[in-house]
Amino acid sequence: MRITELLTKETIKLSISGNGKNDTIEELVEILDQANKLADKNDFKEAILMREAQSTTGIGEGIAIPHAKTSAVREAAIAFGRSQSGVEYQSLDGEPAHLVFMIAATEGANNTHLEALSRLSTILMNAEVREQLLLANTKDEIIAIINEHDQEKEVEEQSMSGKKDFIVAVTGCPTGIAHTYMAADSLKQKAQELGIDIKVETNGSGGAKNILTEEEIENATAVIVAADTNVEMNRFNGKHVIEVPVADGIRKPQQLIERAIKQDAPIYKGQGGAKLENKQESSRSFASTIYKHLMSGVSNMLPFVVGGGILIAISFMFGVNASDPNDPSYHPIAEALNTIGGGTAFGLMIPILAGFIAMSIADRPGFAAGMVGGMLAATGGAGFLGGLVAGFLAGYLVIGLKKIFSGLPASLEGIKTILLYPLLGIALTGFIMLYVVNKPVAALNTGISDWLSTLGTGNAVLLGIILGLMMSFDMGGPVNKAAYVFGTGLLASGVYEPMAAIMAAGMVPPLGIAIATTIFKNRFNKQDREAGKVNYIMGLSFITEGAIPFAAADPVRVIPSLMAGSAVAGGLSMLFGIGLQAPHGGLFVIPLVSGGWFMYLLAIAIGAVVSAILLGVLKKPIK
Repeated sequence: MRITELLTKETIKLSISGNGKNDTIEELVEILDQANKLADKNDFKEAILMREAQSTTGIGEGIAIPHAKTSAVREAAIAFGRSQSGVEYQSLDGEPAHLVFMIAATEGANNTHLEALSRLSTILMNAEVREQLLLANTKDEIIAIINEHDQEKEVEEQSMSGKKDFIVAVTGCPTGIAHTYMAADSLKQKAQELGIDIKVETNGSGGAKNILTEEEIENATAVIVAADTNVEMNRFNGKHVIEVPVADGIRKPQQLIERAIKQDAPIYKGQGGAKLENKQESSRSFASTIYKHLMSGVSNMLPFVVGGGILIAISFMFGVNASDPNDPSYHPIAEALNTIGGGTAFGLMIPILAGFIAMSIADRPGFAAGMVGGMLAATGGAGFLGGLVAGFLAGYLVIGLKKIFSGLPASLEGIKTILLYPLLGIALTGFIMLYVVNKPVAALNTGISDWLSTLGTGNAVLLGIILGLMMSFDMGGPVNKAAYVFGTGLLASGVYEPMAAIMAAGMVPPLGIAIATTIFKNRFNKQDREAGKVNYIMGLSFITEGAIPFAAADPVRVIPSLMAGSAVAGGLSMLFGIGLQAPHGGLFVIPLVSGGWFMYLLAIAIGAVVSAILLGVLKKPIK
C-alpha cells in the first residue's frame, strides 16, 4: 500500500492556523473527521492526548507525529498540517514543529496499513524530504514528494562472521506506529556513517520484525534497547545492555552506538540473575527508581480498583444495604455487583499492587513472592500500606537471592527460576510479613483510617485543601500521582471522602481554563480561546492535562490560579461530606457519589469559577 492512499488531498492543510500543541491537534482531528475517517471524533482526540501524556510526539527537527490506534477510527488515514512560523509542540529538541503528521490507525489495522504508516516515519528522517515539504506550494506537490520517496525496503540481514564492531538493538513504543521505526532508522543511519554494522529489531503494532537471532545476539558487542514498552530481555543474558527511552534512539543515536562499542553498560543476567549496574549507567536517582516501581504496581492495580469501585457504587443504587440478604432492601443484583466488585476485584487489588511492584524490581522471579506478600497484607489487616511494603520487600529479597545464587553452575540455571526463587522468595516474604510487618502496619493503617473517619469539619476541610493543591501543582506529575495513590489506598480501608475531593480537584484546572477563556476573552488570543472550548470537554471527562499548555505558557499566573480553585473544590467536597468509591472523575461517576451529587457538582463549579476569576485578574489584557 502506498502512503498516499492514506494521505490524500482532503487530509492535507498547507497552513494550519494554531500556534500551540492543543490547537494543532484539534485542527488535524477536525480535518480527519470532515474527511469521514473517524467513527468518534472525541474518542479519537482523547486517544491522541493519552499518547501525548506518555511522551511528546514532537520528535525534533521540526517534526511532530501525533498518533493513535483506536476503534474510534473508521478508516486508516494520515492528516498533514504545515506551519511556516512553527507550532510550540514541546518537542524533544525544544524547537517548534513545522511539519505535523497525524496518524489514525484502526483498532484492527492490518500489516499493510501499519507498514505504510511506519514508512512515513522513515521518510521523514530524510532532511531533504523535510525541506521539500516546507517549500511545496500545492497539495499535489506534497503528494508527489511523498510518492517519490515511498519505496518498500527489503530487510537487510547482517552477517556476523568475523565482525569486530557489530551491535544489535531493539526499538519499541506504546503505539508501535511511528517512534518505533524512527528510532530504528536513526540508529541504522548513524551506524552506517560511523562504519559500524548494526541490526535493529522493531517491536511495532504489526508484531516484532527483523527479529534478532541467538547467533546475532551472541556475536554482538553490546545491545541497545530503545523502548517505552515491554521487551523480551532474558535473551540478552550475559550481554552488555543499554536501556533508554525510544526518544533517545531518535535523538541520541551516536551517543548510544559509541557507548555500545565501548561496552559502557551493565551486564544483563536474565531468569536467574540480576541486572548489575555500573556507575555510568546508574543515572536514575533513588527516588525516581522507587517512583517507577510504585507506578508499575499502581498502573496494573487501577483496572481492578476502577472496575470494582464502580460496580460497588452501582450496587448502592439499589439501596445502601441492598447487598445484605438480611436487609429489607435486599436485591440479588446488588449482592452480585457487590460480590464481583468488592469481594473479588477489590480483593485482588493489594496482591496485584504488590506483585507488580516486585516484578518491576526483580523481573518475573519476584512476581510470585510479591503476590503472596500482598495477599498476606490484605488478609492480615495491613491493607494498602502493607501491600506497598510487601511489593518492595519481595522484590529486593529476590534481588538478594539472585546475587546469592549467581555463583551456581550454569546447569542449574533453570532450577533457580522454577524452584529456588519461588520457594525461598515466597517463604521469606511470607515469614517477614506475618511476624514483622503485618501487625504494626495494620495498627498504623487502622489508626489512619480511624483518624480520617473521625476528622472534625475543620481538619477534614484542611485535608481536602491540601489534596486539591497537590492535584493541580503538576497536573499529572509525581505530586498529582501521590495524591491519587493516597486516595486509592484509603478506598481499600473504607474511607471514601478523600477520593471524592481528589477527583473534584482534578476536574477544576481544565474547567477553570475553559471558563476564563469564555468570560475574559481579552486575556487570551484566538488560539487560546479555541483551545479553551475543548477544555470544557476535558474537564468534564477528568482529563486534567488539558490545562498543561496554558500552565506551560504562563506558569507564574496560571498554576497558582488553578491550585487555588482545586483547593477550594477539594475543601468544599470534604465540607459537604461527599464520598466516592470509584477512583475516577468526570460526569460518568457523578451519580455514584454519596452525600449528594448536587453538592458535589457545586463544589467543582465553585472551584472552577475561583480559578477562572483569578486568571482574569492576574493575566494582563492582550492589545
